[in-house]
Amino acid sequence: MIDAAKRASARRITAVLPYYGYARADRKDQPRVSISAKLVANLITTAGPDRILTMDLHASQIQGFFDIPSDHLYSNRVFNAYFSKLVDGPLVVVAPDVGSVKMVRTFAKDMDASLAIVDKRRPSPNQSEVINIVGEVEGKTAIIRDDMVDTAGTLTRAAQALKERGAKAVLACCTHPVLSGKALESIEKSPITKLVVADTISVEAKKLPNKIEVLSMAEVFGEAITRIHSEESVSILFD
Repeated sequence: MIDAAKRASARRITAVLPYYGYARADRKDQPRVSISAKLVANLITTAGPDRILTMDLHASQIQGFFDIPSDHLYSNRVFNAYFSKLVDGPLVVVAPDVGSVKMVRTFAKDMDASLAIVDKRRPSPNQSEVINIVGEVEGKTAIIRDDMVDTAGTLTRAAQALKERGAKAVLACCTHPVLSGKALESIEKSPITKLVVADTISVEAKKLPNKIEVLSMAEVFGEAITRIHSEESVSILFD
């Protein structure tokens, strides 16, 4: 599509990628594996867009894989607005791993909540085991904040650990609802009372349980696209 637009003499091309699908393959963590996030960034750049627009990358450093301007939008303000109306009383926001602490800390600050971290390890790909909860969660409503939910293993184990450590209720929000394998079944059986996801990936074909709610990110992307088109600052949307 980029190539077709370029060959049709488009003055400017912006690639809008709500979900950058190869974001987790951002490093060589074992011998003879591809750094697919960089490879795909090269392919997109070679195709010829002038700018990249995406949301909640698995690692913010992936912006550096692109040799063209890239705007990294955040879904926090949409989730903040939702939970501010839903939750009352003592609140703790939980980071499902150390890598997501920066995103979760910002979310917790805006929610005026304390922060907790799940200490975990992965015995094998797509499997996680919760080891410990760092932070005080007893008697509080916990919100697990993650950038994506794939098999939901990390999410459901973290929720179980939080309940075992005395959390009053467990809610969760994730930007990208990959929902592969038995994710929906695991979420339905978990202690999570509400999981809120963004619409960066279409879930219309899935039969979502009642505890999962989808929020639209159209306003965030729409404002960014308008600002790019009119050559205004986009950085105000990063706050």
